[in-house]
Amino acid sequence: MPSNPSQPSTPSSPKPASSASPAWIRWLLKLSLWGAGLLVAGAASLLLFVAVALAVAYPNLPDISDLSDYRPKLPLRVYSSDGVMIGEFGEERRNLTPIKDIPQIMKDAVLAIEDARFFSHGGVDYLGIIRAGFANMGRAKSQGASTITMQVARNVYLSAEKSYTRKIYEILLTFKLEHLLSKNQILEIYMNQIFLGNRAYGFAAASEAYFGKPLKDISIAEAAMLAGLPKAPSAYNPIANPKRARSRQLYIIERMQENGFITAEQATAAKNEELKLKTGPDAGRIHAEYVAETVRQLVFNQYGEETYTRGLNVTTTLRSADQTVAYKALRKGIMDYERRQIYRGPEKFIDIPSKAQEIEDAIDEALAENPDNGDVMSAVVLEASPKRILAMRQNSETVEITGEGLKPAQSGLADKAGPNIKIRRGALIRVMKTPKNTWEITQLPEVEGAFVALDPRDGTVRALVGGFDFQKNKFNHVTQAWRQPGSSFKPFIYSAALEKGFTPATVVNDAPLFFDAGVTGGQPWEPKNYDGNFEGPMSLRTGLKKSKNMVSIRILQAIGAPYAQEWITHFGFEADKHPAYLTMALGAGSVTPMQMATAYSVFANGGYRVNPYLISRITDQRGKVLLESKPPVLTAASRTIDARNAFIMNSLLQEVTRSGTAAKAQATLKRPDLFGKTGTTNDSIDTWFVGYQPTLTAAVWMGYDTPKKLGDRETGGGLTLPIWINFMEYALKGVPVAEYPPPEGVVNQGGEWYYTEYARGGGVASLGGSSHDPNAAGGEQQPAPGESGFGAPAPDTQPSDEKKRILDLFKN
Repeated sequence: MPSNPSQPSTPSSPKPASSASPAWIRWLLKLSLWGAGLLVAGAASLLLFVAVALAVAYPNLPDISDLSDYRPKLPLRVYSSDGVMIGEFGEERRNLTPIKDIPQIMKDAVLAIEDARFFSHGGVDYLGIIRAGFANMGRAKSQGASTITMQVARNVYLSAEKSYTRKIYEILLTFKLEHLLSKNQILEIYMNQIFLGNRAYGFAAASEAYFGKPLKDISIAEAAMLAGLPKAPSAYNPIANPKRARSRQLYIIERMQENGFITAEQATAAKNEELKLKTGPDAGRIHAEYVAETVRQLVFNQYGEETYTRGLNVTTTLRSADQTVAYKALRKGIMDYERRQIYRGPEKFIDIPSKAQEIEDAIDEALAENPDNGDVMSAVVLEASPKRILAMRQNSETVEITGEGLKPAQSGLADKAGPNIKIRRGALIRVMKTPKNTWEITQLPEVEGAFVALDPRDGTVRALVGGFDFQKNKFNHVTQAWRQPGSSFKPFIYSAALEKGFTPATVVNDAPLFFDAGVTGGQPWEPKNYDGNFEGPMSLRTGLKKSKNMVSIRILQAIGAPYAQEWITHFGFEADKHPAYLTMALGAGSVTPMQMATAYSVFANGGYRVNPYLISRITDQRGKVLLESKPPVLTAASRTIDARNAFIMNSLLQEVTRSGTAAKAQATLKRPDLFGKTGTTNDSIDTWFVGYQPTLTAAVWMGYDTPKKLGDRETGGGLTLPIWINFMEYALKGVPVAEYPPPEGVVNQGGEWYYTEYARGGGVASLGGSSHDPNAAGGEQQPAPGESGFGAPAPDTQPSDEKKRILDLFKN
């Protein structure tokens, strides 16, 4: 039947979903399965890789068992007898400090910035890694992900190489450390091992290096400053980069507060605390550089390269207070001499820019290259005229020099001064503070000096200064300078004469002498007295106190130079350094200041030979004694000259300090128990004073390294004796006046001392120190026989058996 067109057609039924939809889902499912498979395979591969890495790397990890008995490189340290450190030698400055002795505030500061969860993680802080990552991505304060254990692994055992292999070793070693060591052991290693700049390793050494104080005494602010150093010791060095160091210090204080280590009040106080940094050499340190270097050489000869890593502690016989006084006394004596010398001109000249900031930078750079030498400070001239100098020191400190302060450099301010002498803008000069707290211009000395003090009873070295400044000249003049002793050698010739029958009363003619070439074997020789005067017949006592050359030569003629050459070996001198010629009477041989101090100690201790020694004890880092030297006991075996020889020489040398060339000694120190002899060589090339009190011997020398005249009027009494007096004034404070009791075999007759066999009768007197030679100024009455005192005879009290010997001495 035909359809009815007016009827609407029935809509078609919906078609099934397209076949692409199921395919897409199937594809996703397949992809997911493949991804899961790859993930599993990757994980398995990673596990396999880790397993292989562990199997290969773990056996190759270094043995860390020695860390349970941690012994890092420790320097050689040298101390005075009273425990003051005077020297340190080694690449790494480190004070090994047990964890129990490290202040809690120092540990807290380190943990706050380096590893706050140190005691709760197992070596690798996974939460810390995530936190550091987010912090760094968010541009917050940069945070590291290395734990303290990882840093120990890296610093102790691994190189600085940056590679995946090294990182793997670091993590593996970290786990190994955590397994074998306790947390406190790991922290102790870290606190002692880490490099913190200024050659300081560990926080104890850093505390000394930056603040000049023991770690136990640091404040919260100081601990925070030190804790900032491990990340970048140079960048956060508070001395070199104070602004960056300060910024990091403040951040660490905040971290300490956030972690509950300190309160808000403590944090505020720490932020406001002004730190006192050790910006230069410690003003209070002991200047014993020559001693420290001598010790280093002695220890190195014994222990080799271990000297610098084994942590040896050497205690010397030095007394820190005596050493300081000796150092200052020698420098003062040298600078007093330097003031009398011609000004040699500025050390250098620099171009001074026009801009203010550039001026300061240029001057600071010049002064850094020419640093202060103790109290002899450097400065750059800004303005100069004959009446005024304006100069600048470091940190823009200005120095004005006027009046008396200009006198040492008048020649450099003259209009006609040469270009190298002229003091002008840009000249680098030296300045000093005067006792009146004003400034004076000066110059670094060319002359050198030496000082050494010994205890004559056992040879312990009490003080030793080998030169004006160790950094300027490392040559140790006390032990290495072989110089002519001049008249300071005469006592040993006199000592030899006592053994040949001479007495202090023996009369010798102080008259001219001449030796032609036939006698000398070379050039004719006509010796002179220092003052050019001849005083005729006089006693040995007077001849020594006035240091008469003719008397000494005639004595040596009488006893024979070969005999004298052998006799001086009793005092430690080397015979070949003193040829057996008459010039030996005037000290023409070669000695060192140490030899002279040792030799005079024989007189001081009554005739015993003592060897000077400097090291009393050596211990290792744990306090184990490796070497200990005990003071020697003086016995008959160590006697080198007769007690009566020493006694009479003491009498003669006391006269020198009482009324002779060294009379200033007793006059200044106001005590009679002082003995010694001045010495000045030909043309005043070397000057000496060697003297002693029964408990202390000291030798002083001054001269140029390249021998030349010190000056026509320069003598041992004027140059070196004041140094000796300055030292003894301090060293003998509180020391009772001592007397030498007369030994057997001497008698006092007519106020003079004799060997018994050379005198007739006379009682033995005890030794005091109040009598005077009849030729001395003042004319005090001589003690009668039996009275106390070293004495000298009147001209007519000489024993009759002396006359034969006298006649021989008037020949020539």
